[in-house]
Amino acid sequence: MSGSGKLDSDRAALVVIDVQEGFRKAIPDFERIARATATLIEGAEAIGIPVLVSEQYPKGLGETVPEVSEHLPADLRPMEKVVFSAAEAEGFDLQGRDQVLVCGIETHVCVNQTALDLLADGIDVQVAEDAVGSRTDENKRVGLQKMERAGAEITSVETALFELLGRAGTDEFKTVQTLILDYAPNPEVVG
Repeated sequence: MSGSGKLDSDRAALVVIDVQEGFRKAIPDFERIARATATLIEGAEAIGIPVLVSEQYPKGLGETVPEVSEHLPADLRPMEKVVFSAAEAEGFDLQGRDQVLVCGIETHVCVNQTALDLLADGIDVQVAEDAVGSRTDENKRVGLQKMERAGAEITSVETALFELLGRAGTDEFKTVQTLILDYAPNPEVVG
């Protein structure tokens, strides 16, 4: 299924893939990706969309990094997995949602395979380009291109959050606006 264009807060879930300590030194711009992921999580919470988090073999790669995990809902437990696709992990449940915003590591492996599996299941998939990473720029590019060719839409943290909001003037907007101003490298008036 090709993407529907605009994210919808009544249909969407956020899937955070493997933002773990073991990747910190291997992924260029890891801190930026972690900050982008935390912004998406906080925005998802403010807007009221479900968040799912996976961890690839945490015994070897460590847990979700603190700068991300401290923003997770208190009752959320990451799904441990050894499969590359989070969609195949035990406990993966979109709670009836048919649209997914994906972020995490690595773009060309776990993010890619998750997106491909979700697309094959008829789920609309959007990938936040500024919230995914791979060990090399080439692999990140290949992963993004492969997902896009398969029907995923490439988006950004800011684009996704404002689509999910749909309107200004609400408490949710004020929260997300603050998050974006804190996240954006060159904050300007938003909205």
